[in-house]
Amino acid sequence: MRIDQFLSQSPIFQTNRIARRMDAALNQILAPEGLTGFEALVLSAIFFERRGAIKPSDLSATFQTTRGNVSHCLSSLEAKGLVRRRIDPDDARAFQLMVTPPGKAKAVRVVGILDRVQRELEATMGTEALAAMLERMNRTSALCDTLARR
Repeated sequence: MRIDQFLSQSPIFQTNRIARRMDAALNQILAPEGLTGFEALVLSAIFFERRGAIKPSDLSATFQTTRGNVSHCLSSLEAKGLVRRRIDPDDARAFQLMVTPPGKAKAVRVVGILDRVQRELEATMGTEALAAMLERMNRTSALCDTLARR
């Protein structure tokens, strides 16, 4: 298409394309566990927190996504028997999240997979190169935020 040249030179659209490909690859890596990349991250986040200490709004803020996305993900994890929601005894409007025993076993496997992917990226590209890439991406994102506020 005629727009391809523009898209290939645009940092915003190239980053978006790359992110979609990386997300698809992560989903493929996690497919044997029956989880998407986002489900794996949410499950891991709940697993690492003190029992009942994490709420959906915390996940939304941490992953910079909507409460709706988090709720959909939690419903999926709940349907798979990996996570349980319970009404917060201190605030009836809020939920506390807990990993079930099968969810704990799954979380341990998922953390291992994510760790293995990270180690392989670091071994292939180098930790300094990855850190520099992330720094440039964050600076580019900040610049886009500045442009959006103008």
